[in-house]
Amino acid sequence: MTTHVTREQGDPVPQGCPGPPSAVLDGPVSHAVSRVARLHRIAAGRLLRDLGLHPGQEFVMMHLWDNGPVRQSELIKSVGLDPSTVTKMLQRLEQAGHVRRSPDPADRRASLVEATETSCGLFQQVREAWAELERQTLAGLDETEGAELLRLLGKVEGALCARAAADPQCRDGAGDR
Repeated sequence: MTTHVTREQGDPVPQGCPGPPSAVLDGPVSHAVSRVARLHRIAAGRLLRDLGLHPGQEFVMMHLWDNGPVRQSELIKSVGLDPSTVTKMLQRLEQAGHVRRSPDPADRRASLVEATETSCGLFQQVREAWAELERQTLAGLDETEGAELLRLLGKVEGALCARAAADPQCRDGAGDR
């Protein structure tokens, strides 16, 4: 079943936001999700910059804090980014003293990546930044609306994940992420 949502004539465009371009008139939800994702990334970037992080690096750190040392190849799969992007992130995080890379004792060709003790202080700062990002993101919603948004986004994510899993490129981690 395909759901088609259109912006009704006269529906207000949020103040300060441009109206949708004519090429997306048949995809208003997708256009809105794209705009919101972009603005969310900008807001996250502002908060993370104060911690010396670039957007996306916090996901690498979160994985390492939660899972301990992992192979670099596993880390790349888990964060769903291009290998060259993760390698650059790791170089920057290593220079900042947040991660350490070493040869995997089980396979000297592979690298293990782990969070350093120095990064433990960063954990609480990242947590606080994400709490602030959550406050900013949900500022215009009441608690019920926030819960409904989370529920609906979960459904959207599930549908998109199911679709991506059917695509061999996405299953292999070689999608256009």
